[in-house]
Amino acid sequence: MARYKDVDRGMKLLAVDLGRQLLPGTFEHALAHLIDQDLDLSHFDTHYRNDERGSAAYPPAMLLKVVLFAYSQGIVSSRAIERACRDHVTFMALSGDSAPHFTTIAAFVSGREKDIAQVFAAVLSICLNQGLIGQEMFAIDGVKLPSNASKSRSGTRADFQQQLEKLEAAASVMLQRHREQDEKPVEANLQTKHAQRLESLQREAQKLREWLSYHADRKGPSGSIRKSNRTDNESAKMATAKGVLQGYTAVAAVDARRQVIVEAQAHGTGSEQELLLGVVEGMKGVLRPASLITADAGYHSEQNLQTLEAQSIDALVADNGMRKRDERFATQSRHQQDPDPLHDKSAAPIKPALFTPADFVFDPEQRTCVCPAGKPMQRSGTYRDQRGFVGDRFRAADSTCRSCPLRSRCLRHPKKPAGRQVTFFRGKAAGTPESATARMKRKIDSPEGRRRYGRRFATVEPVFANLRHNKRLNRFTLRGRRKVDTQWKLYCLVHNIEKLMRYGKIGNQR
Repeated sequence: MARYKDVDRGMKLLAVDLGRQLLPGTFEHALAHLIDQDLDLSHFDTHYRNDERGSAAYPPAMLLKVVLFAYSQGIVSSRAIERACRDHVTFMALSGDSAPHFTTIAAFVSGREKDIAQVFAAVLSICLNQGLIGQEMFAIDGVKLPSNASKSRSGTRADFQQQLEKLEAAASVMLQRHREQDEKPVEANLQTKHAQRLESLQREAQKLREWLSYHADRKGPSGSIRKSNRTDNESAKMATAKGVLQGYTAVAAVDARRQVIVEAQAHGTGSEQELLLGVVEGMKGVLRPASLITADAGYHSEQNLQTLEAQSIDALVADNGMRKRDERFATQSRHQQDPDPLHDKSAAPIKPALFTPADFVFDPEQRTCVCPAGKPMQRSGTYRDQRGFVGDRFRAADSTCRSCPLRSRCLRHPKKPAGRQVTFFRGKAAGTPESATARMKRKIDSPEGRRRYGRRFATVEPVFANLRHNKRLNRFTLRGRRKVDTQWKLYCLVHNIEKLMRYGKIGNQR
């Protein structure tokens, strides 16, 4: 029978040269070389006042290496990073076997946003100098991620006021019950539970009162009221394909040559239209007159397109109907994933669709119209909407609609006495200026526009796949937009350093 040597993986006392544990060609070697040789981190020194007195601080270069390497391995928790610095030889090599406390790591990540933004800009400059950024086409997109905030604590001031009233009412009922039971013998355990429950209700009510006294309703750019959050008031409640989450939208602008992230921002809003111009402004350092910016329909708005035109920025921003106009997407429904049968087994109620203008018989020459019930409608003049489109409007008599058997399928509010109205548009009125949206549609529907816009998906989506799957970024662990934005930039730094390692000069030092 064959015999083999024993393989002992137990604890051993070894003499280890930490400097030789960072093997050339690895991410940790490129990270250490970049921070030690190519980056100027002197701006971190302004945070320390211990040149004459006080204990020595951990070097910012060491903390930056440890945090970036931890993020590259999917380790986000400060406590987990501290344990890794004690137990993992690669972390020991990066930290010099110093094992910083988790509070030091947490303070560095959450309190150095300006310095980390400068590091991001410095790495981006290195990528630009080494030819990793083509500056020909940039793709902008975002991903919505949950944050360290409770979704159940979201609402407007009116919602919180209603919650406060319910808590006070429940506490009042329990207090009255205690008074009634004072004269009756009650089990000690049950009485203790009631007292703890009453104390919990009163404590929660007090927290609500304090929050309401210091916070007003959040308002969006249009003046509409947005829901606040008592855990992280800068986060937002956002709808995604997998449900509603409480978190932030992480936006990245990616260059098409090597998929280097040139701008990274995190915002507590689910409306991507508000973010486009801010991201473009942050990209001004790498934009050239011939650069093209692409973005999906979430960033489309007339105001955004007008601003880009005013700044002479070449852009392709899709609208909601772009794929419907593209014959290449005619069969897209057969490739869509079926809904999960375990998610919702209840049958969706089938509601009959309302009649559309296509269900009415319209004669453009005689300018007559007949409703789906076969009744003629009266022409009520020419209608012009806010976009400049004009058309013939028809209205049915109230007496005709009142007794019509199809009334429920013709009117959104069948109980109201008004009759049905329908408009058939002929086009834009003469002299109406062409909108930026119309110009963008014509531009993006052209063969050249479709070819150039087709590169957007292959440019930005692999970046999010790398960060979310490979780096296991499934949520933000900090609170507040400033801290979350810093954490997002750190993850994007990891991605850009990987690009330098593979395609730049750092990756060739073996």
